[in-house]
Amino acid sequence: MGTQIQLGKITIDVTLKDIENVHLSVHPPAGRVTISAPSRTSLDTLRVFAISKLSWIKQQQQKYQTQPRESQRECLDRESHYVWGKRYLLKVSEQAGPPLVTLQPTKLLLQVRPDTAEEKRRVIVENWYREQVKHAVPDLITKWEPLLEVRVQRFHVQRMKTRWGSCNPARHSIRLNTDLAKKPRECLEYIVVHEMVHLLEPTHNARFVALMDRFLPQWRFHRDALNRLPVRQEQWDY
Repeated sequence: MGTQIQLGKITIDVTLKDIENVHLSVHPPAGRVTISAPSRTSLDTLRVFAISKLSWIKQQQQKYQTQPRESQRECLDRESHYVWGKRYLLKVSEQAGPPLVTLQPTKLLLQVRPDTAEEKRRVIVENWYREQVKHAVPDLITKWEPLLEVRVQRFHVQRMKTRWGSCNPARHSIRLNTDLAKKPRECLEYIVVHEMVHLLEPTHNARFVALMDRFLPQWRFHRDALNRLPVRQEQWDY
């Protein structure tokens, strides 16, 4: 576990690195709090700084905590599911053969063997969503690599509870949340660009914001749209 500051029930993850200024962030969708600071900054100094921003931290966390949540999906007939921002009704077909998910004009068809348990159905659909993101991302990386003049060595798609994406600049890799397949495609592109810009600037400092403004001027619109949409119903860890 890395360095942390505890302010009551609020845990703040601290990263000390070779930077000039202190950067405090509250991250959607769960309200995770981070501070990046110059290497020689003491924890006592950061604690005082965080306390001075406590009202703002709580305000941001409250915004994310009250964001609409999806109800738990049971993968039953006529249940609503979203794919790339559009609503589809699930149609469950029980028949022999391997499980299969097919997107139709107005329906999401789930083919499973008879008596397939609810949890297994959810896993099948979850894996299908993951494949949608994995299929969509390479074209976005190919589009943005020459524009940003960076190289993504690898990307991963997985279920993430507290982030839409993450970046490892040292390894030139990015990770993306499976649930992005439920959101409009513009939201996926925004997250991909966001994480790729972190290959140029690891922190959310003024340079990062300037780069986002330069390469994706409408990024705030996509960020706000993404954060207004319902997110998975989870027991979030704060």
